[in-house]
Amino acid sequence: MPEIEHQSDSATKPTTDALQSESVGTQKPAWKSEELEHVHENTQKHEKVRAMFSAIARSYDLNNRLHSLWQDEAWRRRAVKMASVLPAQRVLDVACGTGDLTQAFAKRSKASKVVGVDFTQPMLDIAIEKKTKLHERIQSRIEYHQGDAQQLVFADASFDVVSIAFGIRNVQDPDKAFAEFARVLKPGGRLVVLEFAQPSFPPMRWFNTFYCATVMPITATWIAGDRSGAYKYLPKSVASFSTRQEMEARFAQAGFSEIHTTTLSLGICNCTVGIR
Repeated sequence: MPEIEHQSDSATKPTTDALQSESVGTQKPAWKSEELEHVHENTQKHEKVRAMFSAIARSYDLNNRLHSLWQDEAWRRRAVKMASVLPAQRVLDVACGTGDLTQAFAKRSKASKVVGVDFTQPMLDIAIEKKTKLHERIQSRIEYHQGDAQQLVFADASFDVVSIAFGIRNVQDPDKAFAEFARVLKPGGRLVVLEFAQPSFPPMRWFNTFYCATVMPITATWIAGDRSGAYKYLPKSVASFSTRQEMEARFAQAGFSEIHTTTLSLGICNCTVGIR
């Protein structure tokens, strides 16, 4: 069994509370316009991301479904399939958010236990609420814990599969998170990273850029009633994050082998898998 302890937020809590107050309480943006051009270099990125997701938690699932045209569910099913979970194996779903991928593993794989971890408590609260609506057999296979991808509280070699869906680009130091994924995986374990990408086919790339940068920020912000800047941050974070080649290089640097990437929906997102 993995060792679990509640992680202290004392080091970041004052800053995070201030940001959450801005994005939720007083409805001031977590991201200023000038910060959006360099989101991955921002030294407060981790805290800003937590404040941002706290602000949009309640409308997060609806926006995901609508703005992906329900493709996000298909992408998660593909990630579960590519994870190749064997009977009695244990899965860790990092940056689990509202628990969609965690639940997909519990429903669609032979895992004995699926542990979801997220940095943002309001997102976890929704995941826990959704869990209560599942069949008791599925519920018993799921656990949720608050935690940081860069400092996982589980023992070495605790899991057979680690997954992270649309979350690695939100981590302050992705390479540190990759090192943690390798640490908690058993030898031969699999890392599955599902992440948005820039389509290589020019017409699709143009449409995706226009949709994500122009249409989605307006409609998603309206649906969420959001003033945190979340749906301005999200397209910027995708456009300036790792390419397919850079993502595979992160895998290799962290000690993974047999790395392969599957392109989904004409390049809108990629699913990359590597062996520990």
